[in-house]
Amino acid sequence: MGNSGLLQVSIDFAQSHLFFPRIIHWLLLIMLVLIAVLQGIPYYRELRAGRKSLPFTSGPFDAPRLFGTIVLTIAYFLSMSYVGDLFPNTGLGFLFMSIPYMFALSLLYLHQRNRRHLLRVTVNAFIAPVVAWYVLAKLFNITLP
Repeated sequence: MGNSGLLQVSIDFAQSHLFFPRIIHWLLLIMLVLIAVLQGIPYYRELRAGRKSLPFTSGPFDAPRLFGTIVLTIAYFLSMSYVGDLFPNTGLGFLFMSIPYMFALSLLYLHQRNRRHLLRVTVNAFIAPVVAWYVLAKLFNITLP
């Protein structure tokens, strides 16, 4: 085998949909271990010494944002599947439902609701899903709902 064999990759089509998720899975696991070792151990020592407290025990509980996020995320996944069935193998379910999901989620976490902030939220709610959809569905040919 020459040098050209080193530059060729062969992936079984039946398993091809697992290629990127496996890479992402291992990268996330490695980053989790690095964060736990580099940040977690010193933080745990500060907790044991009493110099720090857990961040979620020091402030008020923000129930509307927590439960709003849960409800919006569940509605997003259910509606994305439904709309994706209307346009199979195009990724339009992802695109059409990501725009209102990002807009609603951004509004939920927005502290100041003035014209400038609402314009930014609206532009971001359109641009981010369109770019993600284009890169994943069109450039990388990854099947989206």
